[in-house]
Amino acid sequence: MATPEKKLKVAIMGAKGYPYVYGGYDTMIKELGERLVAKGVQVRVYNHRALFKDRPRFVNGIECIYTPAIESKSLTQLSHTFISMLHACFSDVDVIFVVNSGNGPFGLIAKIFGKPTAINVDGLEWLRPKWKGLGAKYFFWASKMATQFYDQVINDSDEMRRVYLELFQKDSEVIAYGANPRESVDAGPIKHWDLESRGYYLIVGRLVPDNNADLIIEGFLKSASKKKLVVVGDVPFADEWANRLKRIQDPRLLFTGYVTDPNELAALYSHCYVYFHGHEFGGTNPAMLKALGYGCAILALDTPFNQEMLQNGKHGWYFEKKAESVKEIVEKAESEPETMCDLRQNARLGLTQKYNWDYVTERYLEVFRQLANL
Repeated sequence: MATPEKKLKVAIMGAKGYPYVYGGYDTMIKELGERLVAKGVQVRVYNHRALFKDRPRFVNGIECIYTPAIESKSLTQLSHTFISMLHACFSDVDVIFVVNSGNGPFGLIAKIFGKPTAINVDGLEWLRPKWKGLGAKYFFWASKMATQFYDQVINDSDEMRRVYLELFQKDSEVIAYGANPRESVDAGPIKHWDLESRGYYLIVGRLVPDNNADLIIEGFLKSASKKKLVVVGDVPFADEWANRLKRIQDPRLLFTGYVTDPNELAALYSHCYVYFHGHEFGGTNPAMLKALGYGCAILALDTPFNQEMLQNGKHGWYFEKKAESVKEIVEKAESEPETMCDLRQNARLGLTQKYNWDYVTERYLEVFRQLANL
């Protein structure tokens, strides 16, 4: 009698958990985890206990383990992964999948236990202004450790693969982040902010220096535009840099704070005149994928990552890291409404197969099966 085929069992950790969706990693765990379950994989996600009032063991077929953490700004995430890693190593999971290069050193624990591992390392964390001094040094060291302690390093863009090869002499598998395109979105929700379709520019992202909202706001307010600039996002803690931006008084400037309703966010994307992308460090950016998926005309900071995502200008224009460049590109965009319309109509063509969640899941499954020898 044939023995039944062994089910692959994967543990995922390093983000806030499931089905909590707040950032890019949380979204990836949801999209990837649910698809893996549909393919017959046993999926366990380690949830940050403090964020979950209700703690069911299984949600949509995904096993949820609620592990504690040392609750402090710099230690929460690292301590949570450390405890989760120990738990997973003492369990029967076949593969441990970790997100965030800050968790690089913990691969040593899995190595000691002989558990196969993969890590998605994300962007250039050590260059982000929020990690000054010791924090930046830690992230650089942790990223280097990730290349030594994990069996498979995963990057989400070709440019990040090049960076890891150059800095750490380590090749990685490139598996992009997925997108969920939507064709037609009702404009109704934008009336909540007294906005009109195509009557505003849009920024979406945390109010942190490396997303360059200050530069975009300064350049936009110097321009002759009569449209509004809508800034969606905030920071989850008191921050003088963000507060300084929010104190700027101009009738064209609107700060919405966090927008958690997915339909409101979809409407804001879908009906903007132009989406501004100022993110500086990192690979495939989820906010940019949303902009392509919702059919936005995109103006992006000129970085190798943004060049890669917009196929070197095929799906957007680029501005330099100075306010004058932002002012010029705003005025150029207003003088060429037909070009903006063309960019909107062709935006979703920028979502090539590599940004398809089903394809992304297949690629991850391939990696996990190889690691588990299944």
